[in-house]
Amino acid sequence: MAADRVLAIVQAGGAGGRMDVLTRERAKPALPFVGVYQLLDFPLSNLAHSGVTDVWLSVQFQGGTLEEQVANGRPWDLDRNTGGLRLLMPQEGTGSLDEDGFAKGNADELFRIRDQVQAFDPDVLLVMSADHVYRFDYRDAIATHREHGAECTVVTSEVPIEQASNHATVEHDEDGRVTAFDYKPEEPTTGTVATEIFVYDPAVLVEELGRLHQELSGDSPAGDTGLEDFGDHLLPRLVERGKVVAHPMPGYWRDLGQPHLYLKAHEEFLTEDQDVVGVRGWDILTRQPQRQPARVLASATVADSMVSPGCRVAGEVERSVLGPGVVVEEGAVVADSVVFTDSVVRRGAQVHRSIVDSGCEIAAGARVGDPDAPATEDPDAVTIVGRHSVVGEGVVLEAGSRLEPGTTA
Repeated sequence: MAADRVLAIVQAGGAGGRMDVLTRERAKPALPFVGVYQLLDFPLSNLAHSGVTDVWLSVQFQGGTLEEQVANGRPWDLDRNTGGLRLLMPQEGTGSLDEDGFAKGNADELFRIRDQVQAFDPDVLLVMSADHVYRFDYRDAIATHREHGAECTVVTSEVPIEQASNHATVEHDEDGRVTAFDYKPEEPTTGTVATEIFVYDPAVLVEELGRLHQELSGDSPAGDTGLEDFGDHLLPRLVERGKVVAHPMPGYWRDLGQPHLYLKAHEEFLTEDQDVVGVRGWDILTRQPQRQPARVLASATVADSMVSPGCRVAGEVERSVLGPGVVVEEGAVVADSVVFTDSVVRRGAQVHRSIVDSGCEIAAGARVGDPDAPATEDPDAVTIVGRHSVVGEGVVLEAGSRLEPGTTA
């Protein structure tokens, strides 16, 4: 590792449309996880523990929601005079139409910053998404990359085959060489999927991005390179070259890009750390404001739940996560749900199998969600209340309802 000049690019993504009202006013990597972390904390913490100190955070949507959170990289020891954390924002007036503005996919984004990558001149380029939860030492993947003389190393994980159509599937031979790569196949033939962590040979990457741009841009509208996401053209082309290898990630990995997956992942952490959080020497580092201790009052019942600092609980909380400063009044019920920072669930209100964003009020006697909804299996069964919304007294939000931010129902 010491011999390699490693540059990491964390792709913080676009509008995150599949998360619906939760990402109307925030970048998806700024979403909280298990109360006290944000999704972005996981790749940045893994980079810090892996000894990677040159990190570019590429933000395409609602970048301001991440700036305060990352605090110039301070929580991860990336606030440095040399190297450290650099925020990459969309640019205007710096190049041609297909180099300016918002990227139209993560491969397109890499094309737009290719000159900056070349100027940095890394030996190894490490690229990852910012909306996954896992613990991983990136040095292991870099070692595999070097050992095989690879042009690209794909870090993989295993998922049930019926879920593989949400991902890029990967097939490889006994030596680890990738023989097939299928992006979000309708009928997957394997449960081995790309975790969206890649180790690239920078020179090969830039060369292929340029070649693909020449081939694709003629059929694309102005301002669109045609490169789209990594699985559309870039990885299939690299696989054709025959020097892409797979590196399996051990342990827990989850993509939290849909509401039911987000809710399911919280459920998985309620009673277990999944060998991701709470690991000695591999802390998940974050920037959180100081809060007073949580209070659980005599009238409260709390079971299989996470209660963050600053909470005040007098009601019933079961199998749920309460973010910092959440209030659950006496007689209220929160079950199988995630409630974000500083929201209030008033006396007699019920919240079931739902996600309640920050600064919301669920008024007395209101009912949000349905205890029988299959909310960890079907994204349309999750009830979501957008930030700073009010659900009025006695109002019923059926399973799968969505309230836009700032709504009064």
